[in-house]
Amino acid sequence: MDQPAALLLVGAAAQQLKDRLEASGYSSVSCKQAEVPKLLAGVQLAAVLISKDACAICVQLRNYYGEENAPALLLEASHNDLAARSLCLEWGADDYWLADAPPSDLLQRLRHQIQLHQQTPKSIAAINPHQLSLGNLRLDQKERRAWRGNRDLGLTAREYALLLILIEQPGVCVSRKTILEQVWGLTETSEANIIEVYVRYLRRKLEADGEKRLIHTVRGHGYCLRSNDS
Repeated sequence: MDQPAALLLVGAAAQQLKDRLEASGYSSVSCKQAEVPKLLAGVQLAAVLISKDACAICVQLRNYYGEENAPALLLEASHNDLAARSLCLEWGADDYWLADAPPSDLLQRLRHQIQLHQQTPKSIAAINPHQLSLGNLRLDQKERRAWRGNRDLGLTAREYALLLILIEQPGVCVSRKTILEQVWGLTETSEANIIEVYVRYLRRKLEADGEKRLIHTVRGHGYCLRSNDS
C-alpha cells in the first residue's frame, strides 16, 4: 500500500516541530538543506516546512516541481512584521510561520495550504513525462502500471494496453476496430466480443472501491475514457 503524503522538515527550527506535527496526525521526514535533492524522487510530499536559514530551498523546490506542481511551501519568518512576511513570499513560499507562535497557528496555516494545493489541478506529466492522467487515474508508460488514487490497479499486459489506448485520447470514442487492431493485432470484427470481456475486467479494477465509471460505452461505435469532470 502506498504511503500517505508526508511533510518535509528542512532546517533545525522546522525539525523541532516534528513531535508536535506527528501528534497532530502528520507523517514527517526531517533533513538538512543539502539532503533535500536526494529525497525528492522518493517521497510524496504534501507540504514543506522550511527554517529561515534554509530559505533558498524554496527556489530549489519551485525549480524542481514547476510553479503548479510544488507541494505547499511554508517558510519561517525572521520577525512578525510585514517586511519579514513579504520576504517569505518573495522567496517563493506559499505562506510563512513563526517559531514562537502558538502551535495552533502553524497547524491552521498548514491545513489551509494543503487543502488549497489539493484543490488545484496538478499536471503529473510536468513531473514525470512518462505519465498520463485523467482525474485521479494515472498511468506510467515506463513502468507499465496504473493507479486510481493511491491504489495500484495491478493490470495484466492486455488490460494495460487497452487502458493506454483509451487514456491517450481522453473524451474521444475509440472504435472497436481500432482497439482490436492495436491491442490484439486482429482485423476480424467477429472477435470484437473479446473487447467487451476486457472492458469488463478493467471496469472491475477501476471501480473496485466504489469509484465512478471512467470507461463509457458508445453504442455501435466503441469506448470512451472520460471522467464526470471532463
